[in-house]
Amino acid sequence: MKKLLIILVVSLLIDINAFAKEYKVNDVVENQFYVNKKFVIDLPKGKWTLAEKSPLFYHGLRTTIYVLLKLENKKVIEMIEVAEMHTAGIYEYAVNQAIFEALFKNKYDGCYERPEYSILKFYAKGNTHNCFWTGHADVYNELFTPEDPEQKTANIKIRRYITQNQIQLPKVGLFSNHSYFSRLRAGKWYLLSYGIDPQILGAPANKFITEDSSEYHKNNIDNYPEHKKIMKKWISLSAQRHIEFEESIRALERHKLNLNDLSPKKIVDNNIQPNEMVDQLQKLNDLFKSGILTKEEFEKAKKKISN
Repeated sequence: MKKLLIILVVSLLIDINAFAKEYKVNDVVENQFYVNKKFVIDLPKGKWTLAEKSPLFYHGLRTTIYVLLKLENKKVIEMIEVAEMHTAGIYEYAVNQAIFEALFKNKYDGCYERPEYSILKFYAKGNTHNCFWTGHADVYNELFTPEDPEQKTANIKIRRYITQNQIQLPKVGLFSNHSYFSRLRAGKWYLLSYGIDPQILGAPANKFITEDSSEYHKNNIDNYPEHKKIMKKWISLSAQRHIEFEESIRALERHKLNLNDLSPKKIVDNNIQPNEMVDQLQKLNDLFKSGILTKEEFEKAKKKISN
């Protein structure tokens, strides 16, 4: 997500200056995170540490990118990136074009079909877009040795934070990205990304780490039924999150995505929200690792939650 904003900044020759916000790096946050008074995201249960706060400001065009980490024994188990860019009345033609190029024409990533994506759903008309996509990633490679040169610039602060604090990363991560922009909604660009260690969802260990060889790659996943179940669950959780994202930013009704085929409503009907389901599976996994639950008990309980 940071990369998309960096591309926009570079294409508009925007300088980076200080832009005051109330959160500080290393702040611990629970329950909700306030990007501002009108854009609030619900956090999965637990303590989240603000690992990065990157402000961008230029003649009224402003945003701050936040990165939140959920840690367990100095290891990242979940991650959230969130930002809102204000663009109303400022270089509108150039901004519109830059957002389009960043999201739909960037050869390394964006709102179009790619091999590492499991699901892509989007609406695009005129200057408006609403995009949702999920997939998997080689986490270390994405942060430290990305193929995209823009990504190296975008990841400087979070790399430094992880290295200085001796934080471990999962080898493989699942992600979801959520992006919405419309001149009909005050010209604001909203971006939200989630990442998770799939073992928190009860996934088996990965034998293959690289993006192309991963068990989660859509060309490989049919050969790994247990990984396929985890990805299906992640897609469903992420689809429900996108619905909540649309509501939180008050997306226009005609811009909303139809995600019924991903069955997120089943989660709502059972009164289990995405964040609650992740928390339940995480607690179950902890009990199994500690030896309190046998493998048979663990699998039985996991199946009950998933169903």
